[in-house]
Amino acid sequence: MKVIIFGATGSIGRLAVEEMLKAGHAVTAFARHPEKLKLAHPDLKRVAGDALKAEDVLEAVAGHDAVVITLGAGTARKGVIRSQGTLNVIRAMQAHGVRRLICQSTLGARESWPNLNFWWKRVMFGAFLTEVFRDHELQEQLVEASGLDWTIVRPAAFTDRKTRRPVIEDVSPAARGLDLKIARADLARFLSRQVSERTYLGRAVGLSS
Repeated sequence: MKVIIFGATGSIGRLAVEEMLKAGHAVTAFARHPEKLKLAHPDLKRVAGDALKAEDVLEAVAGHDAVVITLGAGTARKGVIRSQGTLNVIRAMQAHGVRRLICQSTLGARESWPNLNFWWKRVMFGAFLTEVFRDHELQEQLVEASGLDWTIVRPAAFTDRKTRRPVIEDVSPAARGLDLKIARADLARFLSRQVSERTYLGRAVGLSS
């Protein structure tokens, strides 16, 4: 399949590009500076653009079979890149008739809020990353209202190491006592699977150890 990844130079996006190429997909890496993706592959195409510019996104989406969103703002505690960038992607997909959308959000959004512990509820999302969290929630609402064939992926906090416990796929809102971590590599592999799988079509799925 022809897949375009928005946020392809981020910590998850980079790994997702690699996993999707391994899976045999033709991958377009969309980012402001796609040259930062130090990877050579015959099925990899780099596109420079700004997800906040609708015209950049509209042009880039044309001709693809699936879209993966891993947009983020790095260490910034404010911004609308997730919601506004996702809205631009949705409109481009609708314009070009592209149906399959996989969108990375965060565990804790909406009905998964009870999965979080005190630290994440009151300190991280409750104070430190409040605006980031709100942007994730708006992002999810836009995806769900898009009319596309969507899957929202809600990972726990990222780590570069293998997690202490196995990752639970499709975390129940009733689940408690989670480690609230996931290895970046595990998340990238899960995102890659969703391009071809339909198990979680029209659903938000939580991932956490």
